[in-house]
Amino acid sequence: MAEKEIDKVSGVETTGHEWDGIKELNNPLPRWWLWTFYATIVFAIGYMAYYPAIPLIEGSTMGMSGETNRSVLQQELKAADEAKAGLVSQIEQASLQDIRSNDELFRFAVAGGSSLFKVNCSQCHGSGAQGGPGYPNLNDDDWLWGGDLDAIYTSIKHGVRNGTDPDARDGQMPTFGEGILEAPQIQQVANYVLKLSGQEHDEALASTGQQLFAENCAACHGEDGKGGRDFGAPNLADQLWLYGGTADKIAAQISKPKHGVMPAWGQKLDDVEVKQLTVYVHSLGGGEQAAATQ
Repeated sequence: MAEKEIDKVSGVETTGHEWDGIKELNNPLPRWWLWTFYATIVFAIGYMAYYPAIPLIEGSTMGMSGETNRSVLQQELKAADEAKAGLVSQIEQASLQDIRSNDELFRFAVAGGSSLFKVNCSQCHGSGAQGGPGYPNLNDDDWLWGGDLDAIYTSIKHGVRNGTDPDARDGQMPTFGEGILEAPQIQQVANYVLKLSGQEHDEALASTGQQLFAENCAACHGEDGKGGRDFGAPNLADQLWLYGGTADKIAAQISKPKHGVMPAWGQKLDDVEVKQLTVYVHSLGGGEQAAATQ
C-alpha cells in the first residue's frame, strides 16, 4: 500500500493529483453539506414531478398537481367576479341618481370607475384628471357640455366629434381667420375676451372688439361670454383655458380654432363601466346637480 503524502505547508494529505508542480489537497466537503445537496436534488425531482416544470414545444408538463399560476389566477378572478356580481347587476339596473345616493353602490362605482379611468382616460386627462392643453380638467366646475350625471354619461358614452358615433357631441367654431375677420379685428376680439376674463388688455382694442364679439361670437358663447353648453362653447369670462389664455393664443384660436376629439367609450365599454366612469368623474369635485325641471 502506497504511503500517503502529506503537504509540508498545510499538513493536509494530498490526493495524488498534480498539475505543473501544484498538488491537490484532499479536503472533502462536510457530510452535512453533502446530505443537504442530495436533499435538494431529491426535492427538485419531486417538484418537477408534482408541478408544471419541464418546457415542451408547446406548453409544459402539467405535473401531478395540474395547477399553474394561470389557473390559480383564473380561479381568483372568477371568485372576484362572483363576489361583485350582485353589485354589478344592481348598477346595471339602477339609474345614475340611484347609484349616487346609495352609499354601497356609490363606493363600488367610484372604485371601479377609478380603475377604468387609469386605463382608458388618464392618457389624455392625466392620472389625476387635471387635464392639459386641449384636454379639460375634470376636477374643476368648468364644463363644456354640462357637469351633471346625465351630461357626463352622454359625453363618455358617445364622445365628442369622433365621427364614429352619430350621437357624439358636436360643435364647431368657425375659422374666423379665413375671410370672416381681418387680422386687426381678431386682435380686437382677443382683447375683448381678455377683458371679459379680467386679464390685462388694450382697452381701445377691446372697445372695438366688443361689437365684433356681439356680432360673431355671442350666438354660441353668450352675450356675457359665459359659454353655451348646447354647443360646447367654453366660458370666456373665467380664466380657465383649453388652449391658453394669452392674447396670442386667444387670437390663434379665433383665427384657426383647434377642435378636440373624444372617443365614444360606449363602443368599447359596457353600460355598467360607463356608469362607473360617470360616477367617478362626477365625484372628483366638479360634479353638478341636474337642473331642476319645471
